[in-house]
Order: sequence, then C-alpha cells, then structure tokens
Amino acid sequence: MESTGRFVLEPDAIRVLEQYNIPYPEHGLARSPEEAARIAGELGYPVVLKVVSPDVVHKSDAGGVVVGLGDGKEVRTAYERISDGVQAAVPRARIEGVLVCKQAPDGLEVIVGGLDDATFGPTVMFGLGGIFAEALEDVSFRIAPLERRDAEDMVEEIKGYPLLTGARGQASYDLNAVVELLLSVSRLLIDHREITELDLNPVRVYHEGLLVLDARIMERKGR
Repeated sequence: MESTGRFVLEPDAIRVLEQYNIPYPEHGLARSPEEAARIAGELGYPVVLKVVSPDVVHKSDAGGVVVGLGDGKEVRTAYERISDGVQAAVPRARIEGVLVCKQAPDGLEVIVGGLDDATFGPTVMFGLGGIFAEALEDVSFRIAPLERRDAEDMVEEIKGYPLLTGARGQASYDLNAVVELLLSVSRLLIDHREITELDLNPVRVYHEGLLVLDARIMERKGR
C-alpha cells in the first residue's frame, strides 16, 4: 500500500487504537539512547525497541527492531544499532526516534487486518499468526460494520480454531477478547474512512486478554 497511501507513524497509530480501547504494551518514544534507557527503566525490563520513521514501513526487514533487552546498557547499544542499521538499509530514511515497549509475555499469536475494499468498502480480516496466515492462508473476512455474531463466526471458521479453544487439553485462550477486538476494528474502520489498510500483526492472545504488538496504518494521500 506504500504507493497509494500515507504511512501513519506507529505512535500515532497507537493513539488511534487507544480511542477504541485496543490494548497495546506500555511504551514511550525516545529520541536518544539516554532517553531510551530512562524510559526502559521506568517501564521495567525486558523491553523491545522499534524504529519510528515515515520511510520504514516494515521495521524488521530494515533492522529496526530489537527484542529482549535487559538493562540500560543493552538499550543504549540497541538504539545505536537500530539507527545505524536502518540508515544502511534505507539510506535516506528520516528517523524520528525509537519506540520503547514493555516486552509482552508469550501467548498465541493472531493477525487482525482491515482494508477499504474497492467493491465492498471497509472489510475486516482475522487469522492465526505465522505460517497459518501466510503459508496456509487460514484467514476469514467480513464486511464492516460487524455484529457480534459476525465476529464470532470469523473466529470459529478458521482451520486453526481448535488452537484457540485449547487443543490437546490446553487451556482455552480468551475468545471474548478476540471478538471484542474484531468489533473494535470494525468500528474504527467505519469511523475513519481515510484508512485504506490496517494491520495488527502480531496480536498476542492470552488465557485472559490480549495485546497488539505491532500496528500499521495506511491513509489516503493528501490528508
């Protein structure tokens, strides 16, 4: 979507999510290694660092993400490594800082997306993360606005649904939180018709609650 829209910086995308009570890890924007270490100390370790740049949509591909940082020295070093790595990968990239995020616990990863389809308008997508969404294309779609039954059907119809309900004796993940997330994304897309694409990937689901770990929004140019 880069060629047809404007990439919204992740701190701004997070503020949009917050309007719809969509949970994201505790975080802060740092503009220097020292500030990053200070924020990390306030959040508590471990933390994740992610580059904030209007020219870097896929942060991991450009060396713009470092996870599992356990102290201030590691944070300061990672800040410099991100800055140098991104400049090498995208020489003209404008780096506006680094997002310091509290690292989330392990959980089951899903993906939630949205787009403004040329035929159907705002559309919501759901699937399991990783190979399930990419290799197996195990995803479901519905046209917004969603009713609760629509969101429930989206979750239940994917092939990986048994993983969510606790396959092989495992505890069930929080299906209600997933349904509420889909309903929130539906409302967001209806309210913000300037959004052409929304990608929440991964979303980490727990036995209670969930967290969106990365948010990418594209808007129509000219806004």
